[in-house]
Amino acid sequence: MLVPGKPANEAVRIQALQDLKLLDTAPEERFDRLTRLAKRLFNVPIALVTLVDKDRQWFKSCVGLDATETPRDVSFCGHAILKDELLLVRDARDDERFHDNPLVIGDPNIRFYAGYPLTVPNGNKMGTLCLIDTKPRELDDEERALLRDLAGMAEQELMAVQMASMDELTLLSNRRGFKMLAQHALDACARLEKPATLLFFDLNDFKQINDLYGHAEGDSALKNFADVLRIAFRESDVVGRLGGDEFVALLTGSSHVETTAIMARLKEILEERNATLHRGYAIRFSVGQIEYNPQRHDTVDKLLADADAAMYEHKQALKRC
Repeated sequence: MLVPGKPANEAVRIQALQDLKLLDTAPEERFDRLTRLAKRLFNVPIALVTLVDKDRQWFKSCVGLDATETPRDVSFCGHAILKDELLLVRDARDDERFHDNPLVIGDPNIRFYAGYPLTVPNGNKMGTLCLIDTKPRELDDEERALLRDLAGMAEQELMAVQMASMDELTLLSNRRGFKMLAQHALDACARLEKPATLLFFDLNDFKQINDLYGHAEGDSALKNFADVLRIAFRESDVVGRLGGDEFVALLTGSSHVETTAIMARLKEILEERNATLHRGYAIRFSVGQIEYNPQRHDTVDKLLADADAAMYEHKQALKRC
């Protein structure tokens, strides 16, 4: 048996997979519909939508199999995500990669496997749509094209999941995605008695950028600011764009000193970015900073409201200056 290798961009791929927030979630009709269709069209006992995690493959949808996951080391799909096209194993007993695989010599006694990698728009392969049979078989050209079409439908569903919680312009979490992630983070902070800080950003004179330079330049300014936020904050922080020129970042487990250091780093990176843009304007912001209080902020909406008010006070103070 050959253990599947790892893609060159494995760390980025795993982060993209985690960002989908699909691992260990409940079954969804959008994916179950595809596996039922694949099972019926190809007359196979097992059809799966798999997500290849760091050390396991997890089944987002599974028809014909009781398991919910297997170790990545013995997975066929771990091999499939290394390819851009169909991975077809006609008879696993005759394939050096799989002939002594536990899934071949024991339950579910895999003989035939056909899996297409599922690729999201940034190019990362999240998993597969795959067919499994307990007897050897082949796929003709028409069947291969059909399986590719079904995989394309699965990719569209993954994209729909991604876009439902992601801002299309900046690729940060949108309002829905941020609130969902932030609420989970706040619940964890309350349970573990850890501090949290919300920073609410609003770009200064953003309307003027749009009016003077056009909306395409305004979009560029938003993307540049989002990029600065992405660099300045830690991987554990929740960063999002609420809409328009409003951005937020939730820092968990950070002391006042750490928050101050991150803000200083953010300003430094933004100054460097402004110096290299040569656009005729500089990106500037007002910010409201609120410390999480579990008694007052029992929902993320209340924390956002307080941070929004603090940001407005900061903006008015800058105007008076």
